[in-house]
Amino acid sequence: MRTIDNTADTTVYVALELSRAIWLVAVRLPGVEKLVFHRLKAGDTGALLAFVAAHRTRTEASLGAPITVASCFEAGPDGFWLHRLLDANGIDNVIVEPTSILISRRSRRAKTDRLDAQGLLRVLMTRHRGDHHICSVLRVPTPEEEDAKRPHRERERLVQERVRIENRIEALLLTQGIRKRPSLRRWDAEMDALRTADGRAMPPLLRAEIDRLKRRLTLTQELIREIEAERSTMLAKAPSDDTSRKVAALSRVRGVGDNFAAVLTREVFYRHFDNRRQLASYVGIAPTPHQSGAMDQDRGIGRAGNARARTTLIQLAWLWLRYQPESGLVAWFRERVGALAGRSRRIAIVAVARKLLVALWRYVETGVLPEGVELKA
Repeated sequence: MRTIDNTADTTVYVALELSRAIWLVAVRLPGVEKLVFHRLKAGDTGALLAFVAAHRTRTEASLGAPITVASCFEAGPDGFWLHRLLDANGIDNVIVEPTSILISRRSRRAKTDRLDAQGLLRVLMTRHRGDHHICSVLRVPTPEEEDAKRPHRERERLVQERVRIENRIEALLLTQGIRKRPSLRRWDAEMDALRTADGRAMPPLLRAEIDRLKRRLTLTQELIREIEAERSTMLAKAPSDDTSRKVAALSRVRGVGDNFAAVLTREVFYRHFDNRRQLASYVGIAPTPHQSGAMDQDRGIGRAGNARARTTLIQLAWLWLRYQPESGLVAWFRERVGALAGRSRRIAIVAVARKLLVALWRYVETGVLPEGVELKA
């Protein structure tokens, strides 16, 4: 086995290529050029820890000095539990954002788990030796922070399910020329009275399908109300931590509902940001410059951040025009847009969303209200 002159580095580097069936482990030992590869059954953490511990023990005996173990894997469906397990066992792990890794731009490139693991290993070694711009790594939330995101995310999925069911009911009725959906409160009576556009009674099998969709819609609405009731109960209590205090503070601003306050706080404001550029970049509404030679233009926002928070923020920016008409942001919007409509307004509202994000961040951190903002009565 050929060695390299790398005696100053006493770190064992481990890269994990994760999939649903197989975990491929790539290891780079101090002073050894050849990589070690090992396949494990997905989820076999005992075998993974034993494999790493064996290489740690063997390397410490060879060097006669204690070593550190650094590992990484790409963000994916496995979440954060593996990171916490590795960290608890004394392994310095980072979760790499896959899209931040530079790759070959050839029209067709080789793609195997082994090549991916080698690439991850190179990225990990470069970052561990001081070049933190080689890739982006995730800030891993605590189990409590991760769990606090569940309610508003579940509500979002339920609202989407409600819209899908409502649209399906309306589409089925439209196939019979019926353009108005019956009220849920008087469902049976109105369904019995419905007639198709050519005067026939509702076909029985179609009626049965729509009734089943109605039951699903009712259940979905009950689940949404249940989540909202739990959230209201939590907000009614005195804030027990800094994040709850921020949710309560945002909820007091006119035009910011309980759901918007929860999403912005649990997705964005629970983190620490050094400046407004970091904040805008995390949400994905920072400008994306495109400059080469004499060409210098702006390609719009990056859209590389938290999509859920970005969508919520754009919705809030439109509502801000209605509920905070005397605020400085609305005055700025009217001055820039004037009577323009269409694309110009949509571009300007993104700028309003970016300014609003920074203003609300400063408000929850310092308590200083943005200019002209009104609180709820």
